[in-house]
Amino acid sequence: MTDRLLQQIKTRRKALGLKQSDMMMRIGVSRQQYQRLEAKGNPQLDTLELIAKGLSGELMLVPQEKVRAVIAVLESVETEQKPGQTVPQE
Repeated sequence: MTDRLLQQIKTRRKALGLKQSDMMMRIGVSRQQYQRLEAKGNPQLDTLELIAKGLSGELMLVPQEKVRAVIAVLESVETEQKPGQTVPQE
């Protein structure tokens, strides 16, 4: 599960066009700390919250029986968006 989460973090960072060094300014950790975390880290909850915020994301717990539905909604939103378009935040 940790590997999957770390891969999602890396994928989101790249999707935003950010380098690992960009995360220093966004979440207040050095490039080396972030690089280590993304590669094989086991981040604490407060660190995950900082990363989510730095990646314009939201950290949430999804009940296992709802995961497929959430993924389906997210994928449908992605296919509706044009490249470079952002989803309005509430």
